[in-house]
Amino acid sequence: MQPTTKRLGRIAGSALAGAGALFLAVQINHPELTLEFVGSREFLLRESAKMLMAGLGGVGVVTLTMWHGRLIGAVGVVGAAVFAVGYLVMLVVQAIAAFVLPAIVTTSPDYVRDVLVAALGVRPASDIGGVQVLLSLSGAGYLAGGLLFGIALFRARVVARWASALLAVATTSTVALAVLPASFDRLFAVPAGVALIGIGWSAWCRAGGRGVEPRAGVSEAVR
Repeated sequence: MQPTTKRLGRIAGSALAGAGALFLAVQINHPELTLEFVGSREFLLRESAKMLMAGLGGVGVVTLTMWHGRLIGAVGVVGAAVFAVGYLVMLVVQAIAAFVLPAIVTTSPDYVRDVLVAALGVRPASDIGGVQVLLSLSGAGYLAGGLLFGIALFRARVVARWASALLAVATTSTVALAVLPASFDRLFAVPAGVALIGIGWSAWCRAGGRGVEPRAGVSEAVR
């Protein structure tokens, strides 16, 4: 395995595992999204952690695709692109939440409340402008990209298949949140976080010469 290829695998593995770990960590004892919470230091810390998670997720998806793009095929590359864009938009949304909402929570509480409601997948009482577009793009990228990327990884066998399958299921299962109580939001994040950690760890091991093998019929030259 070439040093550059090994480095890509290490970057992808550590970034995805880190993203998954952060995704799980920020769900622990997460307070309800209220105006009082928005103005707290804990809100800033949690939103900053979510920004880091989104950034690591995007980097991990891109580097894993650079490493195994020929094996995951066109569907996988498209899925990775959509997934990465979803993470990029998610990062922007979390940045707005972390640095903009606290600054206007006292002057525009109704707007902030509507943004929080929209973030939970509920239709806000009034128009929140471009933030709604960003939330929709982030959700669509996460759902569609995670499904396609997970399926492509599962078929290519370049990382642990259980983690690839779990990613596809976990991202698409979020559509059920539209008809479930808000209390399920944190619960549905758990399998996605576990999937990212599994894919990341598997990629790290593979870069070190251990772990799963690519699908049968792939020559050593393209591994």
